[in-house]
Amino acid sequence: MGIDKQSDFAANLQIGPTSLGMVRIYIEGDGLEIPMDFDPEEAEDIAEELRAAAAQARTLAEKKKVKGTKPKG
Repeated sequence: MGIDKQSDFAANLQIGPTSLGMVRIYIEGDGLEIPMDFDPEEAEDIAEELRAAAAQARTLAEKKKVKGTKPKG
């Protein structure tokens, strides 16, 4: 599966600080548990990447919406 392929896999995502000053991203779903710890700087980099990807996705969705619009008349 690539980054651009839709998936039917469902999982829970939790994000929060740990008692050791790290940021944990915890993914749980269908017998799978993945705790990933990042130092605060890495977490901020990930947040920036998420924002950039969201902006790109929003732009693509708007372009698709405009293409699907039928002209009036």
